[in-house]
Amino acid sequence: MAQQGFQFDRKALSCSICLDLMKDPVTIPCGHNYCMNCIKIHWDGEDQKQICSCPQCQQTFGPRPDLKKNTMFAELVKEVQKMGLQSAPEDIYLQPHYQSPAFKNHTLVDPSKKLQENICSRHNEVKKIFCRTDQQCICYLCSLDEHKDHDTVSATTERTEKQKELKPSVKKIRQRIQDRQTDVKLLQQEVEAIKQSADTTMRDTDKIFRDLIELIERKSLDVKKKIRSQQETEVNRAKDLLEKLQDEITELKTQEAGLDEISRTKDDCHFLHTFPLISGLSESQWPHPEPRHLQYFKEATAAVSELNSKLQRFLCEKMPKLSQIITAVDVLLPQPEPTTRAEFLQHSCQITLDPNTANVRLLLSEENKKATYTSKKQAYPSHPDRFMNRSQVLSREALTGRHYWEVEWSDFGIYVAVAYKDISRTGDSSEFGNNDRSWAFRCSYDCYELTHDGINTSVSAPLSSRIGVYLDHRAGVLSFYRVSGSMTLLHRVRTTFTRPLYAGLRAYYFLGSGSSGVLC
Repeated sequence: MAQQGFQFDRKALSCSICLDLMKDPVTIPCGHNYCMNCIKIHWDGEDQKQICSCPQCQQTFGPRPDLKKNTMFAELVKEVQKMGLQSAPEDIYLQPHYQSPAFKNHTLVDPSKKLQENICSRHNEVKKIFCRTDQQCICYLCSLDEHKDHDTVSATTERTEKQKELKPSVKKIRQRIQDRQTDVKLLQQEVEAIKQSADTTMRDTDKIFRDLIELIERKSLDVKKKIRSQQETEVNRAKDLLEKLQDEITELKTQEAGLDEISRTKDDCHFLHTFPLISGLSESQWPHPEPRHLQYFKEATAAVSELNSKLQRFLCEKMPKLSQIITAVDVLLPQPEPTTRAEFLQHSCQITLDPNTANVRLLLSEENKKATYTSKKQAYPSHPDRFMNRSQVLSREALTGRHYWEVEWSDFGIYVAVAYKDISRTGDSSEFGNNDRSWAFRCSYDCYELTHDGINTSVSAPLSSRIGVYLDHRAGVLSFYRVSGSMTLLHRVRTTFTRPLYAGLRAYYFLGSGSSGVLC
């Protein structure tokens, strides 16, 4: 019963407008009670109708009644606040919202964990109005005070408008989720494909290297067999000659003994008769051998050594290329473009200008990194790669992958370009940007301009004497940056590069002076 008594007291002392215990309670002529500020605001809103009504019973009054504080209710409210009573059960507390016609338009929502954020810290009132001028929620007292002349609507109305704006965003997010899920599935497939391809390539290359090793081993065995066979042949020939020489020695020794015997005989007639028979020395049939000692198979050793050197040179030449081919294998993932100069410089590359492409009006200096327009023609030799009609030059280095370089320019300006190797070398079509084989970014004292295939695109930005160029060949991105305290994107090209690119510079002559550019 005590609990029920409390519930009645709290309901009776609550304002039906703000739904809280009444502050400065007043009783209007129909007998209903409200917070003084709440009923004032309610009647202020009805001033245009020149009528005042009770929010609960809808009884009308005219003229507007004077409001006086109901001291008895005020004392009761104080007592309730002092008691610090427990909250009523939810179903009992919400019962008026279901039964009373005064609350039929109220919307019930779940309890908010951020309730304090919805209370005006200045007026301690619920924020139910949105100020579009200041883009914030306010209470009704704020709308009559510092936000009086602002564009205000109810929070519900603004929520409805924002909800409409939210739908396209939600749709985009859902579409992006779908796209990313597709990307995830694709990447998972790519990961599996990479594994399978790597495994297959390892098996194939392992077999190829094993075959190569087996081939070398077979050739090594063949060489050994040939050496042994030739050794046996030559040794047999030497032994045969040795045997014949031994027979000749035996024969000569026999002849020597006969001559010695006849030389000692006392019988002159016997000596003279025998002498012609044994004194004649026949010519030897066998030549004198020429000993070579360890030189017999030296040429074979030299031939194998030469083969080894050639194989090593071949491997030294091809293995780095093979390594590049392997490291060039990657999934076509979008690489984030650097944002700071330090990040860009991680992709910096050393680029030099090719004298064989330089127009005769260009003077190359600083180890072929600087090109300056000069009125005096340079004595360059004739070359098919030389630009004939435009004062421009290409780099020696072909560019693929990700690269970054900077160009410092002076005087009236410079064209910073990239081009394919097969760009024309004569006529108007050879000019950087005036064809589909090159992109030219013109830097001058009054503007920037990107030209490709004869189409010019103006770029508005503060001028800088240093331009950064970022190329992501695989992604088809070519970006030009203003290099100063920070990196400022001037223009970005998105396309598909089909061949290696070469960096280029084009200087020109203006008012008696030639411009110049330096690759940094």
